[in-house]
Amino acid sequence: MSDDFLDRSHSVAKPGFSRWLVPPAALCIHLSIGQAYAFSVFSKPMSMLLGITEPGPGDWKISDIGWIFSLAIVFLGLAAAFGGKWVERVGPRKSMFAAALLFSGGLLIAGAGVALHLLPLVFLGYGVVGGMGLGIGYISPVSTLIKWFPDRPGLATGTAIMGFGGGALIGAPLAVALMKHYATPTVSGVAPTMLTMGIIYLAFMMIGAFIVRVPAEGWAPAGYVPAKSNAAKMITTRNVLVAQATTTPQFWLLWVVLFANVTAGIGVLGQASLMIQEMFPGKFPHADPTQIKASAAVAAGFVGLLSIFNMAGRIFWASMSDFLGRKTTYAIFFALGIALYASIPSLGKAGNLPLFIACYAIILSMYGGGFATIPAYLKDLFGGLNVGAIHGRLLTAWSAAGVAGPVLVNYIREYQIGHGVAKADAYSVTMYIMAGLLVVGFVCNMLVKQLGEQNYVPTGTGSLQEARS
Repeated sequence: MSDDFLDRSHSVAKPGFSRWLVPPAALCIHLSIGQAYAFSVFSKPMSMLLGITEPGPGDWKISDIGWIFSLAIVFLGLAAAFGGKWVERVGPRKSMFAAALLFSGGLLIAGAGVALHLLPLVFLGYGVVGGMGLGIGYISPVSTLIKWFPDRPGLATGTAIMGFGGGALIGAPLAVALMKHYATPTVSGVAPTMLTMGIIYLAFMMIGAFIVRVPAEGWAPAGYVPAKSNAAKMITTRNVLVAQATTTPQFWLLWVVLFANVTAGIGVLGQASLMIQEMFPGKFPHADPTQIKASAAVAAGFVGLLSIFNMAGRIFWASMSDFLGRKTTYAIFFALGIALYASIPSLGKAGNLPLFIACYAIILSMYGGGFATIPAYLKDLFGGLNVGAIHGRLLTAWSAAGVAGPVLVNYIREYQIGHGVAKADAYSVTMYIMAGLLVVGFVCNMLVKQLGEQNYVPTGTGSLQEARS
């Protein structure tokens, strides 16, 4: 594949190209890199690589393996932040191609690390190299989708980012089936599974890179009338350069907004299976109340349900934000989230499982919706010219949340249990802390206002050309 083919100028759409081919191209990328949400299926098998049926001498600890996912999220944010300007300059095809090589290469390196039983090599592969692929792949279609759908930016970005939330629905069963296929009495099957998935995802992501196109200069949908600036909804028709955007209070308020929303969601998402088993002992078929252990199948079903709502919330809330406005949509996330998080301890003590599940389903829909709505929020505030790069910088909030969320849930839980608190009650303090964090997010969102005149690119200058260089 030549560099010419990957060049932005060779991916400009010809007359008659349907813009509805671009969301599927983006989905090829996001459904692949969304496998990161299913990484937990590797955790237990990776902790028994030597013992096979149970952890043996020299096997890795679950707590050590858990850092692989956190490392991947950290490098996702870093790659998105530092690579955002490059992605906008070279266009979606070359950046999707790079993301495919990095993410798939990361799986191949991680597979080699598992085969050689070298945890640092797994950190390097999945955490660093794969994490960079996650970051570049995550932002590569965003600004392109916004340019193709200026009339429905929330719907467009929500459709693509929905794929990231749904990637686990493909990645988890695929990994489980492959590990079962490759497993023998002396081999866990993790290493060949990672190698196989790396090759599969490489091919799938290349399809997206081949399909994607950018609109010709000046293109607009038939009958589209550009929206006028709307102070009430904080929508501008002008542009702010990425370097200027990151100096504004609005950018950092939105950084806290995203951090709060993601920290609260990702903290409970990673512990959903354990949480429902410990808060509702004996509530499931085949549960063993003396072990405080629910049916693994039902607990896994709960996690799968949350994944569905995480995915569906991305398209639902992002689409609704096109009508409600981004600020109003985030206000709903936080106000409703505060009430739901604060009520979960009471629902657990009351043994009200249906309402508990309903609360978590709504929470995870808003967690996903926050990811899908933020690109359109940035486009409204800062314009579409540098929105991909600005979005990349903002995703450092996700990196921070990827560490803070699990740490809050895991260490507070361990501290409470160590001080005599029953496992069923060990999540109460965490839920109240999360609710308090959402209060901070709500306040920051309400403080966001239209940018001052000094932030916009002056018209009639070379600044627009500079922004693309």
